[in-house]
Amino acid sequence: MWVITVYSKENTKMFEFDTETEARDAFNKIQGCKILSEIVYFNDPRFALVGV
Repeated sequence: MWVITVYSKENTKMFEFDTETEARDAFNKIQGCKILSEIVYFNDPRFALVGV
């Protein structure tokens, strides 16, 4: 999961995305102070160690 956090004086907004591509497209369109983060869950099978 990818999250964009946008900070402003009035409030903070967060937007969630399933893919990096759609998150980066939105990130380029959003104005202001922003951070793009990838959220990795410890039990996500995509990140499991193979052969351990």
